[in-house]
Amino acid sequence: MHVDDLLHRALQLDPLSAEEGVFLFENAGTAELMYVGHKLRQHHVPGDVVTWIIDRNSNTTNVCVANCKFCNFYRRPGHPEAYVTTLEEYRQKIEELFRFGGEQLLLQGGHHPELGLDYYVKLFRQLKEWYPNLKLHALGPPEIAHITKLEGSTHYEVLKALKEAGLDSLPGAGAEILSDRVRRLISKGKCGAQEWLDIMATAHQLGITTSATMMFGHVETNLERMQHLVAIREVQNKKPPHAKGFIAFIPWPFQDEGTLLRRLKRARNTCTGDEYVRMIAMSRIMLPNIKNIQASWLTVGKAVGQLSLHAGANDFGSIMIEENVVSAAGARFRFTAQGIQEAISEAGFRPQLRNQEYEYRELPPNLVQQELDRTTLIVD
Repeated sequence: MHVDDLLHRALQLDPLSAEEGVFLFENAGTAELMYVGHKLRQHHVPGDVVTWIIDRNSNTTNVCVANCKFCNFYRRPGHPEAYVTTLEEYRQKIEELFRFGGEQLLLQGGHHPELGLDYYVKLFRQLKEWYPNLKLHALGPPEIAHITKLEGSTHYEVLKALKEAGLDSLPGAGAEILSDRVRRLISKGKCGAQEWLDIMATAHQLGITTSATMMFGHVETNLERMQHLVAIREVQNKKPPHAKGFIAFIPWPFQDEGTLLRRLKRARNTCTGDEYVRMIAMSRIMLPNIKNIQASWLTVGKAVGQLSLHAGANDFGSIMIEENVVSAAGARFRFTAQGIQEAISEAGFRPQLRNQEYEYRELPPNLVQQELDRTTLIVD
């Protein structure tokens, strides 16, 4: 294998093997990877537009029986801090979201042993009855697997019922690393790698738009990272012609503050800015069939996020009016609507507000900057 040959093949949209990806990641220079990543970005999304979104990442419940070793958010059933969000709390959160100019609720939670399909169907229907224009980007494959197990049903029937109740799109949550060796070590209570992939393939069959993620930098090998990317690519290759499938891919480094993985001295977040930018470029290279790559400024900060826009990323994610899970493990970065646009412009690109389907939106006239300034903290 030779770096130049592999980079040339990548520019031709030739899918590389996991082993070839490892060779590139370990032997190519950062500048080379960034160059190819950016050229591929220009193929998929020509021009200088970088998209962003206003949404709210709220949680149905913090009760969870998955016991992930990287999560500080969850509480066991019966814990004094355990909660299930009430309908009135949802109303307050959604009203605030609309005042801030957002239209999407990213709704996730723990694996609550008593919240089955009926709960989520009723919740989604009620929220859509109150707010017909609300976009529900909700749950994720591990939660679908959990609900399916509680119901003794199938992924297809659960997803079909949720879609009919108002589910607009399915986040790529809970992917971590799609290796059962890794998952046994960090998230044993969640669905296995193949079930995660099967759920996404089923969502695509139903025409549900999804995204895919990767949390890296803990106990995985470089080969397992590349195998993760290949698995995502293969599912995307099999999506029906009518489906968008994986509309975006979002990699981010493991956040270790206070986590059991760190306390047990099994993993530390040692991901540098250079390594993150290289992974952004490798995501572009290994995923020639996914259009959008998102930079995770929430976990790497403004400067590294901006650099990622020159390595293959074309999206800067959300201002995140609310986010509780990753922040609980040490992510401290925040943006206002103005701040995220300025960061994109400073990097040499044109900011463009979007929705979850990556369709452009005009900036809403009711964007309340003063309130956003009070509810978020910018860390440069």
